[in-house]
Amino acid sequence: MCLEFWWLFNKRKEYHAQVDNLISELRKHITENSDLKIAKVVKAGSFAKYTILKKTVDDPIDVDVVFYISDKNVDDTTLDNLNDLIFKLLTKIYPTKAVEDFEIQRRAATVTFAKSGLSVDVVPVIQDAQEPNHGWQYDLKTKEKNLTCAPCHIQFIRERKNSDKHYRTLVRMAKRWKNFACPPGLKSFHLELIIAYLQDRDGPTQNIEQRFREFLGFIAQSELNERIDFPENSAKGQKYFSDPVVIIDPANHENNVASRITSEEKKQIVRIALQAWETANYASVEDDNDIWKEIFGNKFKIKD
Repeated sequence: MCLEFWWLFNKRKEYHAQVDNLISELRKHITENSDLKIAKVVKAGSFAKYTILKKTVDDPIDVDVVFYISDKNVDDTTLDNLNDLIFKLLTKIYPTKAVEDFEIQRRAATVTFAKSGLSVDVVPVIQDAQEPNHGWQYDLKTKEKNLTCAPCHIQFIRERKNSDKHYRTLVRMAKRWKNFACPPGLKSFHLELIIAYLQDRDGPTQNIEQRFREFLGFIAQSELNERIDFPENSAKGQKYFSDPVVIIDPANHENNVASRITSEEKKQIVRIALQAWETANYASVEDDNDIWKEIFGNKFKIKD
């Protein structure tokens, strides 16, 4: 995982420059071609949290860029077309790029840069006038909106990292497992929150290998029936959720970030985690690094 960090450290300047250019051009085009006001732009996601993985065929580099749009009514139905507008402006900014390099996601418009392998998700949110770091995010498929806070998520991860120097390493290990094993419905943000939950519950990591096994064991033994919540939400009360998996957004106590995981996906996640947990325990008992490749893939390497 040390190699992972140094690779990212050396590439960050290149990625920042590419993203900064996109932000500058998109901000200008939005101002010139619409009545939208950009209050601020926040680089978010794994890139901003330093939990991103080294680029491989299976692990692309994704950067989330959140555009906060001010002075708009959150219930204005015309805002359903926000991603369409951004998509059209992106194709205008990069006229020589192939059509397949652009894509409209459920909550973002994505542009991919072939040379660097960088994918940028442009996420528009309607800024909350009372809490400027918060904003309403739209889902194009369900037409639902939920309150999010990109700076809050970054701060949440920073605080866990400050109280446990191994936190980000564990998250990257969990992501490697997810990308190799492909448990359906399980997202990187879920992994960040599950590991943070275990840290809050059990304290800082004493042994990385043991805590990773505990992470897999928690999913396998709890069968994801345990509600995952955080101190950040303790003063706001608890909202009841009937979803199969409940992982509360530390920036919004009314948002279950795991609400899309179905009952069938939950069963498969638990089954895959149980298999990995058993393999990890066997690898530890046998002290055999090759067995870990059954969890992380053949390219997995260990460096002191």
